Parts: sequence; structure tokens; C-alpha cells
Amino acid sequence: RPPPGGTMGKKHGQGKRASAKSTSLVEKLRSKLHGSQFRQLNEDLYMSTGEANLARFSKEPALMETYHRGFREQTAKWPTNPLDDIIRCLRGLPAGLVVADMGCGDGRLAETLATKHDVRSFDLVKTKPFVTPCNIAHTPLEDNSVDVVVFCLALMGPSQWDFVREASRVLRPKTGILKIAEVRSRFDEPQGGIDKFERSLHALGFDCTRRDLSNTMFVAMDFIAKKKKHKTTKVDLAKLKKINFSLKPCLYKRR
Repeated sequence: RPPPGGTMGKKHGQGKRASAKSTSLVEKLRSKLHGSQFRQLNEDLYMSTGEANLARFSKEPALMETYHRGFREQTAKWPTNPLDDIIRCLRGLPAGLVVADMGCGDGRLAETLATKHDVRSFDLVKTKPFVTPCNIAHTPLEDNSVDVVVFCLALMGPSQWDFVREASRVLRPKTGILKIAEVRSRFDEPQGGIDKFERSLHALGFDCTRRDLSNTMFVAMDFIAKKKKHKTTKVDLAKLKKINFSLKPCLYKRR
């Protein structure tokens, strides 16, 4: 029997180190695979219409969990999360408001404010029991029935203005609040993007009441629903077309 630290002990130690090295490599490869899947799904969401995304993720709901897992990993690296600011603002409003969380993800807003407001959560897939799966350009909400609509990093893809038109339909006129938080780089600031975005919202029936540009990563804006009517007119759409602005896709670099 070899003494402690002899040949057998060395082999055993080397085996442990090799096993740990192998496990670490597998974890790194798995992480790279998840990251690659997330980047591809993120690009697909930004480049496809709301209807196309609903059709795809309805057929393959597991893809949404892959996306959300990658998204959670990204948000963990951010110095601030714009959803936290929205939650703080909603906590300061009178209780009992009807809040529509469009593109709610894992439903954190509803879970956090469950005892404060009546939060209705919408996304492509039913990630939680209280989430309604739908294209957020066409929710089951009644006309003029909502006090606050939230788009937190949710104005994705070529259907972004259809999403805003849906907010105009469901918000209570004169008092309804639209809260938007988006990645700053999507606004193409050298071309006057933030101003054009605000003008586009105005064309669809909203007046800006708050513009927060203090964060280097995100832009936060609040709007009030000014229209008495709930449908967007041809004149509104003509104004929107003339402004000719869309938020840029938020795409991650491929590795």
C-alpha cells in the first residue's frame, strides 16, 4: 500500500483536477450555446412582426424560456433596470388602478404590485398563470378601460406602432398614462430620434409629460392619452408616415 502522497495519491488528485476542468469546460460551452440562442431569438423578435412572433412562439413555447433565461442574464449585468423605476412610480400612484403590462416577460411587475393595482399581463407565451398570451397589438382589453399602459423594453419589431395604437385604444382618454422605457441606442439620437419618437406618439394621440434622459443606457418617457376617440384615424397615420421614424432594432454582437 503506497504511503500518503505517493503515486496513487497523485493520480487521484490529478483525476479530480481533470474532472473539474472537464466540468468547467462543459459549463462554458453550455453558456456559449445559451448565449448564442438568446442572441438569435432576440434578433428574430426585433425583425419580425407581432403576429409572426406569436405564431412562432405559440408553436414552440420553450423558445420563450430560452429567451427569458438569456434576458435575465443580461439584466443581471446592468447597473440599473428600467422596470425598477416603473415599479417605483406605480407604487406612488393611487391604489386600484388598472395597469396593462405589455410584453410582461416573467411578470415581475404584476407579482410586485399585486396588492396595489389590478395588473393585466400580456406576452407571446403564458410564462405565469396570470399572463395572457397574445400579440400585444390585439389584446382582449375593452376600449377606454385601462389607467396605465407599460411598455418596458417591449416596443420590438416592425409592429411597434401597432402596439402603441393598441395602447391608445385601451387607455382612458384624458387621464390614461402611457409609460415607455427603451434602450437609448434605439433612438438614433444624431438624427433627432428622441424628438421624432415624441412627435410620433403625439400623432397617435399622446402628449409627453415626462422625459428622463439621465440614464446613459435607457430613455424613460411618460405620456397622457389626449384623445376622446379610441381609434387611430387616417389623418393620424398620415402624420406618422410623414415623421417616418421607427426605433432601431436592439441587436447583440455575434461572437
